[in-house]
This record gives sequence, C-alpha cells and structure tokens, in this order.
Amino acid sequence: MTIETSITIKATKEVIWQVLTSFSEYPEWNPFILSITGEPIVGRQIKISLPTMKFKPIILTNQKEQLLSWKGKLGIKGIFDGYHQFEIQQLDEQHCLFIHREDFSGILVPLFKKKLQTETQQGFEAMNIALKNRAEMA
Repeated sequence: MTIETSITIKATKEVIWQVLTSFSEYPEWNPFILSITGEPIVGRQIKISLPTMKFKPIILTNQKEQLLSWKGKLGIKGIFDGYHQFEIQQLDEQHCLFIHREDFSGILVPLFKKKLQTETQQGFEAMNIALKNRAEMA
C-alpha cells in the first residue's frame, strides 16, 4: 500500500533540501515529524518522533537535492514495514515539485489501512504545506 502526496514550492531545490535535511530544526516547523535525531547518512539509524509513535529507521538513500529515503519497521521485518521517500524535482528556475510518499508492507498493513489513508495522508499533507511555507520564506 502506498501513500503519496505532492506540492509545488516556489524555491530552489537547494533551499528545499536544506530545510528538509536540517533535522534539528524540525521542531520549529514540522507538524508531522516532530523530531529527528541523527544525520541523513546512508546506512545510519535515525530516531523519529511522530505525534503517535516513535521509531528508528535506517537511511537508505541520500541523493543531494533529489531524494532522501529511509526504511523502518515495527518489531521484526514483515510485520509492518515502511519505505519513506522525499523527492525534489526542479520544475523551472523558481519552482520545484516536492513528492512525499511511503510504501507500506507487512501482515499488519490491512489492519491499519484506514488509519494510513486518513491520518497518515493528512500528516504528509500538513508537513508538505509547512515545508512549502518554510522554504518560500528562506
């Protein structure tokens, strides 16, 4: 199951990337991911706090100004796994498309499907708007 949202931001990919990867500043602007501890270095574990849960995913991809991704799991692999991605696509000199998605898998996904389609989707959209506001003010 996949949740995907996107938003057009009037900022360069450099500015958006700076906001997105400045984890220590998340508490100042991000209503969905309340905090991230750690660095966006491939292979490293980070600690993420959401309004309803905490988890420790591993950074899988860090393609500067293009793609940041991590993979997390609940308990052991195959129970409830999430592959989270932030993608930035330059549209023109002043605008980028920010794509925020997560691919969920595991035996518990059907039980959480409705919650994912409502609360998680809303959380992604709230973060997208907050990222847009922060990047456009930079």
